[in-house]
Amino acid sequence: MPMTDSRKAFLQIHFCVLLWGFTAILGKLITLPALPLVWWRMLLVVAALSCVPRVWRGLQAMPGRLLLAYAGIGVLVSLHWLTFYGAIKLANASVGATCMALATVFTALVEPRLAGRRFSTRELALGLAVLPGVALVVGGVPHGMRLGIAVGTLSALFVALFGSLNKRLVEHADPLTVTALELGAGTLAMTALAPLMPHLFPAFAGELFVLPGQHDALYLLALALACTLLPFALSLAALRHMSAFAAQLAVNLEPVYAIVLAILLLGEQHELTPAFYGGVAIILGAVLAYPLVARPRRLQHVEMLGTAEARDITE
Repeated sequence: MPMTDSRKAFLQIHFCVLLWGFTAILGKLITLPALPLVWWRMLLVVAALSCVPRVWRGLQAMPGRLLLAYAGIGVLVSLHWLTFYGAIKLANASVGATCMALATVFTALVEPRLAGRRFSTRELALGLAVLPGVALVVGGVPHGMRLGIAVGTLSALFVALFGSLNKRLVEHADPLTVTALELGAGTLAMTALAPLMPHLFPAFAGELFVLPGQHDALYLLALALACTLLPFALSLAALRHMSAFAAQLAVNLEPVYAIVLAILLLGEQHELTPAFYGGVAIILGAVLAYPLVARPRRLQHVEMLGTAEARDITE
């Protein structure tokens, strides 16, 4: 029996989400501190996109004001990744993935103002429903990991900010071009921040211009190519043949995949208590309910490549 386009799209988008789930695992496996990890990931993606002629044509055609706007969003993207991988280093991959589930809650609060859409009381209620889960998560991790939760929550806020701004500007330029521009600006921002990092956040600091060892280099290539470029291409193809509801539901499963992978590959269940997983269940229940209560929206471009693993891909 031949596979239908919709069935193929369903499998493709879930494969993409599975690959995005590996970003937390790779962040834990890579021994580099958060700053050089993020810097190398962005640099590798930008280097790959610089080989695409369409990207250069898009940059040449882009007005200066729009170029600066996307560059500013790119700085937010880099701060999101810095705090995301910082949270993983300070805690573990399960905690980092759980914090990312809060991005939907923050988006419900900030997107109406930044993207110019109507405020939704249903989405606010969904956000409030997450709070008991957050309390259980905080109480269910060792005391030493709680700083990781705080940093991860800040990372989720950055997701909401740059995701909402990208949605406001998404129709104005080619997604590949915007991705190259945003991550290029993010790379420059991290380069400028590097001298200050030992004084501001020493736990995240590290040398940028030192080649990673073989172990880290292989994982960085997987992170940039297999978990960023590949799922971006596949998701663009899949989104042509599926509904906004199905796409959003699939993307909301990313923390589930990441936590399951962390248990299977890293054995993190031994570091966390049942209260943590009870809190995760409440948070993910609210996140998975998001497509049911959110205002229906038409399908749009995938959110720009590599920026929070394409969270909130529907508009």
